[in-house]
Amino acid sequence: MLIGDVARRSGVSTRMLRHYESLGLVRPDGRNESGYREYSDENIRRIFHIESLRSLGLSLREVARALDDPGFAPAALVDDLVRRTQERIAAETELLTRLRRIDAAEPAGWTDVLRTVALLHELGSASPGARQRAALAAAEDRPVPAEALVEAVLGEPDPHVAGALRWALARSGQDAPALLAEALHAGSALVRERAVRALAELPHAAASAPLRRALTDPAPEVRGPAALALAARGVTAAVPELLDMVVEGRGDTDAADALGALAHDPVTAGRIATGLVDRLDRAAIPPVRLRLAQALADIPGAEAAEALAALAHDADRAVALTAAHVLRLREEA
Repeated sequence: MLIGDVARRSGVSTRMLRHYESLGLVRPDGRNESGYREYSDENIRRIFHIESLRSLGLSLREVARALDDPGFAPAALVDDLVRRTQERIAAETELLTRLRRIDAAEPAGWTDVLRTVALLHELGSASPGARQRAALAAAEDRPVPAEALVEAVLGEPDPHVAGALRWALARSGQDAPALLAEALHAGSALVRERAVRALAELPHAAASAPLRRALTDPAPEVRGPAALALAARGVTAAVPELLDMVVEGRGDTDAADALGALAHDPVTAGRIATGLVDRLDRAAIPPVRLRLAQALADIPGAEAAEALAALAHDADRAVALTAAHVLRLREEA
């Protein structure tokens, strides 16, 4: 079979067939009387084998080894092909994400495109200073899609940069709450905590629903910030977690302040007082009773006053003195 017929049957161009011959991959049986290359059926099968291996991502050198080396074992090469393919997919996915974010920024011209690309690059910089400058620029005059800011804030280890990113995210539009809500399903408690802290700074009412869901998170470092954020919004569903924070000593001062702020109406104040007294009855160690006495200070009503009066006679001197001092302050007020 002549080279033109082989090209038509195999789909491989005559130029590529000559290249295969120059590399020794395919060796025609000879030439006919007119000087044209002649290919046997075995040559045709080899060409199809070459194309099959190339379709898997093998280089021509690797194809030659696979076909001609009797000791060739495919397992290692296949593993390497899997790794290279995964890297290529990751790179293409990253490029696709970047393009989508540029598109979401709605650039008016190439200047806007280049500005957005530069800002996205700065957000991924190894320098905390560069990331912070990018966050501040994003919040002011260089719009960045909320998705990029969410990804940055969820992965930011530097507290100062994280604060700037949350500030920028709060000004990024209405997409932020839903994107952060998705992060509450992350396997990492650290990522979920960062999502809660970002939600806490969003002015959108839509942030309250995911913050409520965070109250049931298994990690206390996620539940605590969610409870404080909800209390700042006047959501009384945070009360049980705030009470636990006081008992356990997790941000107990902030939790006590939040409980005092929520106790502005008699019903809520009574509920908080009952919760504190209930935990007081179960408090076996003085440090817990001390924290509960301090938390009762800002809770109005007779139940809180009676609990403090009892604590003023506590066996632990520090607890008794604190409760007596709080009672005096309440009487003066």
